[in-house]
Amino acid sequence: MEISVVIPAYNEEGRIKKSISAIMKFLENKKLGYEIIVVDDCSKDGTAAIVKGFKSGRLRLVSNSKNSGKGYSVKRGVLMSKKNLVLFSDADLSTPIESLDSFLKYIGDYDIVIGSRRMKGSVIAGRQPLHRRIPGKIFPVLVNLTTLRGIRDTQCGFKLFKRKAAMDIFRKQKIKGFCFDVETLYLAKSAGYKIKEVPVVWNNSAHSKLSPVKDSIRMFIDLIKIRLMH
Repeated sequence: MEISVVIPAYNEEGRIKKSISAIMKFLENKKLGYEIIVVDDCSKDGTAAIVKGFKSGRLRLVSNSKNSGKGYSVKRGVLMSKKNLVLFSDADLSTPIESLDSFLKYIGDYDIVIGSRRMKGSVIAGRQPLHRRIPGKIFPVLVNLTTLRGIRDTQCGFKLFKRKAAMDIFRKQKIKGFCFDVETLYLAKSAGYKIKEVPVVWNNSAHSKLSPVKDSIRMFIDLIKIRLMH
């Protein structure tokens, strides 16, 4: 069993080194063959320099030519991956890499295993401010009404794919922004892939790049686009 870990990054100099080090240590202790692909979305800080500083043959830095969005970055990293399992993880490791243990238990029977913050057994560490909690509660309702039923949490940044499913889905993905998660799961269900939701630990980040107003509007528009495109 070998795994590709795809990490989209934008202005992550404050935490990318710690996250990559944690992922490397975990995978090496598990004796898993692996590669890590960091896709830098034109960061304005030292993110790229920190990644280059690792000097590891198992770590690749991919740099976008212009700022193109999280969905674009994840798609690019996934399509460049080479291993038989593909994990997409947020750069801040809001879901700790140790959660992969429970995901690996299910991936044999499922095509996709996704983290969920809305299932019994999930643990949320830290409380988001009210202006972030409200959109976080409304968005899943909109997803269920307009696009995708049966998934409790589409937006958790920790998802594991078998290679065939990953290549099939991400080749068709078109949404470049934060709503790409909904699109990939919509495509997966439409194609008949088996999806398993697993409760996870989630550490709320005080440095979220999601704008509660602007990005909420964009994400609602993207929900409509997903239905129109597919």
